Amino acid sequence: MKIAKQRTRKARPARLDLNVEYVVAPAGWPDAETLTRWAAAALQAGVDTAEIGLRVVDEAEGRTLNRDYRGKDYATNVLTFALNEGDDPLPGMPLFGDIVLTAPVIEREAREQGKTLAAHCAHMVVHSMLHLQGFDHIEDAEAEAMEALETVIVKRLGYPDPYGEEHA
Repeated sequence: MKIAKQRTRKARPARLDLNVEYVVAPAGWPDAETLTRWAAAALQAGVDTAEIGLRVVDEAEGRTLNRDYRGKDYATNVLTFALNEGDDPLPGMPLFGDIVLTAPVIEREAREQGKTLAAHCAHMVVHSMLHLQGFDHIEDAEAEAMEALETVIVKRLGYPDPYGEEHA
């Protein structure tokens, strides 16, 4: 997978079509416009167009998807499904993929970690958008690079370092 690099944004911003679907609409959750702004902030140089589906689900659906697609029988915070998983996108082709946010898990994590819901949601959207672009955190070097890039993006959005004391 890709190692995150500091890159300057190109002059013309990428076109992002983010289709947001709330299966659950918890109180205090960000609206579609905010989710789109966070997703757009994570688009890297070289992505001209992105067509992404983002679905906010309950714990039951999050668990089912995690079990069916990852073989893990619990609800996770975010799942990312890239159209061309593991492959470099074809030049000129849009970035295609889906993101699933499990609302109760993200809310619980935010409370446990002492973060605002907005800060944690922004981090999860940025994290998943980077996955769609081929970034990963399986190997230590990849994880460090991806976390560094996430931190830069999340801070640009006005939130604190999502890894907090881990980076101190």
